[in-house]
Amino acid sequence: MSHPIRRLRRAAATLALVAAALLPALPAQAGPVLRTGAPEPRAATTSTAASTATTTPGSGYWHTNGRLLLDEADRPVRIAGVNWFGFETADHVPHGLWTRDYGSMIDQMRSLGFNTIRLPYSDDIFRGSVPTGVNHSGGMNADLQGLTSLQVMDRIVDRAGAAGLKVILDRHRPDAGGQSALWYTSAVPESTWLADLRAISARYAGNPTVIGIDLHNEPHDPACWGCGDPAADWRLAAERGGEAVLAANPSLLVLVEGVQSFNGSSTWWGGNLQGAATYPVRLSVPNRLVYSPHEYATSVGRQPWFDDPAFPANLPAVWDSYWGYLFRQNIAPVWVGEFGSTLQAAADRTWLTALTQYLRPTAQVGADAFSWTFWSWNPNSGDTGGILKDDWTSVDTVKDGYLTAVKAPGFAAGAGGDTRPPTAPTGLTATGVSATTATLRWTASQDDTGVIAYDVHRGATTVGTVTGTTYTDTGLDPATAYSYTVTARDAAGNVSAHSGATTVTTTGPSNGGGCTASWHTDNQWDAGFTATVTVTNTGSTAATSWTAAWAWPAGVQVAGSWNATVTQSPGAVSATGLSYNSALAPGGSTTFGLQGSGRLGASPPAPSCTVVS
Repeated sequence: MSHPIRRLRRAAATLALVAAALLPALPAQAGPVLRTGAPEPRAATTSTAASTATTTPGSGYWHTNGRLLLDEADRPVRIAGVNWFGFETADHVPHGLWTRDYGSMIDQMRSLGFNTIRLPYSDDIFRGSVPTGVNHSGGMNADLQGLTSLQVMDRIVDRAGAAGLKVILDRHRPDAGGQSALWYTSAVPESTWLADLRAISARYAGNPTVIGIDLHNEPHDPACWGCGDPAADWRLAAERGGEAVLAANPSLLVLVEGVQSFNGSSTWWGGNLQGAATYPVRLSVPNRLVYSPHEYATSVGRQPWFDDPAFPANLPAVWDSYWGYLFRQNIAPVWVGEFGSTLQAAADRTWLTALTQYLRPTAQVGADAFSWTFWSWNPNSGDTGGILKDDWTSVDTVKDGYLTAVKAPGFAAGAGGDTRPPTAPTGLTATGVSATTATLRWTASQDDTGVIAYDVHRGATTVGTVTGTTYTDTGLDPATAYSYTVTARDAAGNVSAHSGATTVTTTGPSNGGGCTASWHTDNQWDAGFTATVTVTNTGSTAATSWTAAWAWPAGVQVAGSWNATVTQSPGAVSATGLSYNSALAPGGSTTFGLQGSGRLGASPPAPSCTVVS
């Protein structure tokens, strides 16, 4: 691109300051001030050490073999986590602690099936920075009182380890003032960057909850890759930074982001790893290098591939070109350290669907896939929002639902982990059947850590995965019987027993011509729309019933309907007539209406129609 894309992803510092102002006055902060070059070593706590001693998946430090990440027992593992930002801001602490306890945040991440936390920080934390905006009322965050930012990080690492999560530390900024194109500034020279990398690596030596260091966030123009200029060549700087990390803790992974531009080809900040094919990062300790691009949607900035007529079919080739080839050619593991969107635009929802499919090329065999951490856990990321909603407690289930298919098998939570499966779904019934579709509904399962998905099985075949309790199966044959069951999965990867089976028989062939259904959008606004669908019997005989069905973008939902029974699952909807308008004479027609939430996009739905004579 001719101009760098400047992302507006700014932490809501004003919100944090307002929240801090509403809190009771904090006690005077005490504790040692930690200086660069004099790290305070942090061995694993008892709970973390006990977890490391087990042989559960994900145990110990991780290393690489080709494109695979392996745990201490050489079992393939995968990073599937979230970014929790705040240490890099003027608050010097992860955000949201003005309203919640940090332990409850980590437990919720774990319950949703995330296994890793990426913690951005700035070098300010090595200068004795003190957190602001932490709520200690009612015993909340009680054990964080009087601690420096680094000491708060210690507590978060310990709590994550006790919950069975891993942590990646991300040197996000030189200081809280803002992102830098290069890994150094006049105020924070390279010597300080290297010394601080050594300090943070040594601090967590012996504690395998911290599995790696992301050396610097989003290098961008004038940063180059392979140009040979020591002041601008990020590949050479990454080698120096990686050696600093490994000198202090040779067990850590070294995570290296890309740049913005290489040989005239530009993408997101940190997202261009094309140069690694010719100029790979070289480290003295083998099997420690992981490459890490960032990838975003239109809510962050406009890229030319979003306007390609082939969108979204063009996206895999774009990703292969910039970073996916490293994984596909078995060069190194690839961890997408940041990706996210508000999902307000239809193009963003299409993009995220394509990206999650791309990230799981070998999902059926588990860990042999791309790793990732979603941006972000925080709702106060201005151009992406987060997994949490603005109350810092409720989950954006639409966003989280997109990630279900690429979440990793759960690690043990604490000692022993969660091994109890959810209860089997009950009450499985068919609520809408046509010649080619069947809509199923069931009662939610119960689980101690929370159900994250339901798998729908047609006979022995898994035909769909949803986060809710309805699903529409499509592409069926007319006048054919099908047997369905449903199973539930929890955040730890436990799977329930099958529900009771239900048999569905699709309706017979259409009546010599069938019917048509046409869509008309009556009104549309930013958050929703109303529409009318007209169903016409085009056959030569009377129809006793009709069904209209259509697909629409993820995130669009039916909010209400009239003159029809409407059922929905993610991306699919069906409607059947009521007692007074199911029957249609030859050439006869009827209408039904609905109100929906979300944006339909440029093309309206195109309903199909079936009738029974």
